[in-house]
Amino acid sequence: MIDIKVPTVGESISEVTLVKWLKKEGEWVDRDELICELESEKATFELNAEQAGVLHIVAEEGATLNIGDVACRIDEAAAKPEGAAPAKEEAPKKEEKEAPKADKAAAPVAESKPAEKSDVKATPVANAIMSDKQVKATDVKGTGSMGRILKQDVLDALANPGRKGGATAFTREDKREKMSNLRKTVSRRLVEAKNTTAMLTTFNEVDMTRIMDIRKQYK
Repeated sequence: MIDIKVPTVGESISEVTLVKWLKKEGEWVDRDELICELESEKATFELNAEQAGVLHIVAEEGATLNIGDVACRIDEAAAKPEGAAPAKEEAPKKEEKEAPKADKAAAPVAESKPAEKSDVKATPVANAIMSDKQVKATDVKGTGSMGRILKQDVLDALANPGRKGGATAFTREDKREKMSNLRKTVSRRLVEAKNTTAMLTTFNEVDMTRIMDIRKQYK
């Protein structure tokens, strides 16, 4: 069994974050096959299998590893598992035989579908705008009496394409995620730039009268 360690990726990089495993525990991997993704403070790179064998994961996803730490182990002495059984190839043949029956049964159903009609009422002006702009009444939320669609309702629907009537425009959801090394480096550099750079604009006024006179003289 051999250890797969985190390689050296740069002189100034001392640790990386294991972002994602591309192979599962106990799964067979071939030589030079990608097994996981690592992220440093500068870039993201993949880790390859040095030998073929069965994978044994040591570090979990999201863990911070130092250069030289063991990410996983590969049992090169393990026997390669046999491929999938050929019985799975018979499944498509059965589906092909049953497909014509499904098509025959579906044909009369498609013809018996009634045409959908909208019972939403709208003012004449709103109807004219919807006809001109090809807007469906079901996509407009009426704010008038008994849900009647007004002119402003159609204009609001045109200003927000893709938004159905009654749908909320924005949602507030809290989601906490651990910052990656790359994002930590970017945020640290931005704070350093703000603290060490003069965040202001200067204006200087100079009397250019004599210089402009000389320019006109030799122009």
